[in-house]
Amino acid sequence: MFRGHSNRSLDPKGRLMLPPEFREEIFRLVPDGRVMLTNNFDGAISGYPMPEWEAVEASFRAGNTLMPGFRDIERFFIAGATEVTVDKQGRILIPPYLRTYAGLDKEMVLAGVGTKFEIWDQGRFEERLRQTAANFNAHMEAMAASGVSLRF
Repeated sequence: MFRGHSNRSLDPKGRLMLPPEFREEIFRLVPDGRVMLTNNFDGAISGYPMPEWEAVEASFRAGNTLMPGFRDIERFFIAGATEVTVDKQGRILIPPYLRTYAGLDKEMVLAGVGTKFEIWDQGRFEERLRQTAANFNAHMEAMAASGVSLRF
């Protein structure tokens, strides 16, 4: 599982140094260090170890491609995806199109989100946390109304 978050910087070549605990989790799941990066709905990048990404792709294969909305979402995730490999120094190269999509310049946040991790522009991440805190009760009520129960 990927947990926690840390502030990171891109090097001049667009590489991101992963924290040791993220590298360990990736190599535990994928000995060759392959990760799929793709855009997400929140304006950030999601990183999936290959077994998790394969589950994402399987869910799309099971979907109804006759639905335009399904095709749009599939296109958003699958066409936006690129495979990267963690190098010997523990870095991943973030392609320019994903850096542009996520507004990544230099300062960013790497956030663990369970079975995946997210790469955020630091300002966007901080703003999202502020919005989440401001709307926390409304989010919890909406989840409870839909049958979702979380334990804290």
